[in-house]
Amino acid sequence: MELTNKVRELRARFRMSQTELADAIDVSRQTISLIERGDYSPSVVLALKMAKVFGEPVEAIFTLHGEEDVQ
Repeated sequence: MELTNKVRELRARFRMSQTELADAIDVSRQTISLIERGDYSPSVVLALKMAKVFGEPVEAIFTLHGEEDVQ
């Protein structure tokens, strides 16, 4: 299963830099970069913080592909 995200698209819509988003959720800019590239899966806490910043449900930001394989 693969976790994909729309963090970059949402940042662009909100005109936020990686640094601004990082400051808003108390992580480093590098963490935001890793999440956007799909090289790091955020904790539930970080995902919820992003959802709050963007005013979106977590499921609108992060999608798990291959869910049909989960029973």
